[in-house]
Amino acid sequence: MNTSETRFYKAEKIFTGNEWLYGKAIAVAGGKIAGIVEAAVVKEGPCKESHIIAPAFIDVQIYGAYGKLVSVYPEAASLHLLYDYCSKGGASHFQPTAATNSHEVFYRCIDAVKQYWSEGGKGCLGLHIEGPWIHPAKKGAHIESFIHPPTVEEARALLEYGAGVITMITLAPEVCSKEVIELIRSYGVIISAGHSNATYSEATTAFNEGIETATHLYNAMSAFQHRAPGMVGAIFDHPKAMTSIVPDGYHVDFPAVRIAKKILNERLFAITDAVTETDSGPYPHYLAGDKYEAGGILSGSALTMAKCVRNLVNHVGIELGEALKMASLYPAQVMKKDDAIGTITEGASANLVMLNEGLEVTGLVTN
Repeated sequence: MNTSETRFYKAEKIFTGNEWLYGKAIAVAGGKIAGIVEAAVVKEGPCKESHIIAPAFIDVQIYGAYGKLVSVYPEAASLHLLYDYCSKGGASHFQPTAATNSHEVFYRCIDAVKQYWSEGGKGCLGLHIEGPWIHPAKKGAHIESFIHPPTVEEARALLEYGAGVITMITLAPEVCSKEVIELIRSYGVIISAGHSNATYSEATTAFNEGIETATHLYNAMSAFQHRAPGMVGAIFDHPKAMTSIVPDGYHVDFPAVRIAKKILNERLFAITDAVTETDSGPYPHYLAGDKYEAGGILSGSALTMAKCVRNLVNHVGIELGEALKMASLYPAQVMKKDDAIGTITEGASANLVMLNEGLEVTGLVTN
């Protein structure tokens, strides 16, 4: 190992994504993890120390930051701001999200991601489109006038324009034909079931037929009832379906997060679902305490991924390593990128978050 080209990162404890290590240091060279060595042997080369080092976080559902909602300001500059916000919260990767809107807005968001990448913008996994192919009874804060079932032609046009950019679509499986769902999957786009009024049977069938995850558990989906288990029951009961959750105490009460975690284990992961203040466009989010509302309806969180982890540990009672997985490894698995991000292993990209004893971010290493 050429120490003149290697940087070292020491910590009292390191979480690799699979286990805790003590008295170790991470060697980084050329943007990759070159190895994990005994901290005591690090004598040369630049070195940074921290209380905890873990895989950098990954936020697969976030809408904007610093007053620039991506759907209102669909431009690369908004994504640069979003990356800055995510970085401060310990996330090296993010999936900008556009809620139910016009196709013109979606197309401009696609263009914004392309421009961001062309400018060398870091961390953007692709675009998450949430709606408009959802159930109006579970619209939440989404604009009903945009909501409709998709035709194959409409879906193909959007997918073709967004090929290589659209990475996830949240839809209600009960309002989409099998042909549309198969078409979306053929483009390599991850389908997430959400804003859905599906019955238990409809949801279970959708998961069995290839939908692999769901959007913000409990929120905007058919609830679990003893005679109608709904989408929530189908998620709980399925052996493989994963789901995101918003652990801010507003979208979901903390005991409900704890109950879900006991049932779902490694199938539950965290998102911020964070928005930003705006009085433009169809979604006039305003800050109400430490959450956002639109027209008096809960419309988004004010979370960062680091705050998600703190809440999971301090308010839900989840062990720290498991909370870190919910913010890094499990989202990476959903995005099918856990071979490159979400873990600290030799040869993986060097994306590391440094945390103090209060689980606050003290540094971020990104590739």
